[in-house]
Amino acid sequence: MTIRRLSSRDADFEAQLEALLAFETAQNADVDAAVTAILADVKARGDAAVVDYTCRFDRLDATSVSDLELSREALQQALDSLSAVQREALEAAAARVRSYHEHQPLQSWHYEDADGSLLGQKVTPLDRVGLYVPGGKASYPSSVLMNAIPAKVAGVGELVMVVPTPGGERNPLVLAAAALAGVDRVFCIGGAQAVAALAYGTQTIPRVDKIVGPGNAYVAAAKRRVFGIVGIDMVAGPSEILVICDGSTAPEWVAMDLFSQAEHDEMAQSILLCPDAGYLDQVAAAIDRLLPTMPRQAVIRASLAARGALIAVRDLDEACMIANRIAPEHLELSLADAAAWVDRIRHAGAIFIGPYTSESLGDYCAGPNHVLPTSGSARFSSPLGVYDFQKRSSLIRVSAQAAQKLGRIASTLAHGEGLPAHARSAEYRLTDALGD
Repeated sequence: MTIRRLSSRDADFEAQLEALLAFETAQNADVDAAVTAILADVKARGDAAVVDYTCRFDRLDATSVSDLELSREALQQALDSLSAVQREALEAAAARVRSYHEHQPLQSWHYEDADGSLLGQKVTPLDRVGLYVPGGKASYPSSVLMNAIPAKVAGVGELVMVVPTPGGERNPLVLAAAALAGVDRVFCIGGAQAVAALAYGTQTIPRVDKIVGPGNAYVAAAKRRVFGIVGIDMVAGPSEILVICDGSTAPEWVAMDLFSQAEHDEMAQSILLCPDAGYLDQVAAAIDRLLPTMPRQAVIRASLAARGALIAVRDLDEACMIANRIAPEHLELSLADAAAWVDRIRHAGAIFIGPYTSESLGDYCAGPNHVLPTSGSARFSSPLGVYDFQKRSSLIRVSAQAAQKLGRIASTLAHGEGLPAHARSAEYRLTDALGD
């Protein structure tokens, strides 16, 4: 197949790279209009609207939202129905994800000034979180673990999961993952109506404080619309992988790592940076050999043709510079001395160190979260973690002694801003009160 070949030595390389990275993020007007109507309807009619949309879009025969809720016993039955191999894999992944995230919680802290004032920070978990899990064509038990376990580690009081079941088809691995992760309630609903139900609450579905989890264009548009009413994790773009290789890794390994993101969808992006042009030829040959063996070869081919690239760079220093500019979701350092280059990377959602660390391990069972910033947002945002399910309150206790000093400072600044009530509030606490 034809995959774009670039060289950093080309005079127009900057323009070529810019074109490669370009991604249209504008919302589809028809999708946005449909979502706006659904949100308003669910907000107004609650359960009745949720049932109507679910029966229409997912071809279900339900008369109430209660018909769409799964019991904890049903989740446990799904877990018990798994083969021994599947259950062991799911339990092992859950244990590793939990162990990693148990290192993350923020802690409350405080200190006292010499004048007896106390300053600090109180950390508390969110009360209730909604977890959106895709259904239908895409069913991801790994996403259940990655979103639910950090929430539970954070101490979230209640975790409500929504998952569409088109035609009544339920994925046992998804439900089993919910049982393992400790999800409290599960509703078989999806789409914008599920986001609306979580954001506004209905007669049966409780309103949540934050919504996390991936979804289609309608779900993404709905999450944008309800942000501010509830928190959201992020509105993610297509999946991305960037591999920096020195030519020491088997080309088949790198080709398959590129495939691992390309198979997500046609808009996914897979890029290889290497200073050895001959090695790029070997990877290109490996791609041609391996692609016909892939069940999702049509998706991979379309993705690599549209947004993939093999890029020849001058050296590994330049590769790191380009990587920092791209700020990829997944960055593989497939290098003989990979650890020596980690400090050169400033912007990446997750960094996979060494040739044996395939990105796919991070997706399922390495431990760190696979919900990562995309489309260059790793420049300013981070992977999903326990801290996303905690909030911070400032603690301030001013002593009578400190009020004398701080009151004068506040009074001066408040008068300077033209806010006399602010100034007078501070002045009242002074033992030799200022003003009248």
